[in-house]
Amino acid sequence: MRRRTVTAGNLEEILQLTSPAAATEQAAAPPAAAPAPPPREEPHGLRTEFEFVLPRGYVDEAGTVHREGAMRLATARDELRPQIDLRVKENPAYLSVVLLSQVITRLGTITDVHAGIVERMYATDVAFLQDFYRRVNSEGHTRAAVTCPHCEGGFEVDLSGGRLGES
Repeated sequence: MRRRTVTAGNLEEILQLTSPAAATEQAAAPPAAAPAPPPREEPHGLRTEFEFVLPRGYVDEAGTVHREGAMRLATARDELRPQIDLRVKENPAYLSVVLLSQVITRLGTITDVHAGIVERMYATDVAFLQDFYRRVNSEGHTRAAVTCPHCEGGFEVDLSGGRLGES
């Protein structure tokens, strides 16, 4: 139920909208098509969602491997909510499972990522996602500085992975 502030200027308008005659007119009118949602724009160029490619991939019940996904920036609520979760209170190590399940928006074709899915991921993928979460939320990017073990040359790699074989 919505509250409305009634002033002398809009009292007539409210009475007309809430009258029984207006309700029957609205019911007789054909339903308007729902407007298409506006394209998702990031405010002021702030990147809020980051794509990633898991090193191994999540295998669902049907045997499908899901490697590509997306993670959104965490909010303060995302970081506070696990603190009151009973599973986390019983086992503090479960915090990362709950936290990751809140910020992963997509994993392959799965859009409802919950703690049970994160629980069934390989340890290497969970470790990758924990590092990815830290980089995205602390540093604001997915690049890492690395050194070649052969030539000792330094360069940057994108941890989100772009092409097959990269991660």
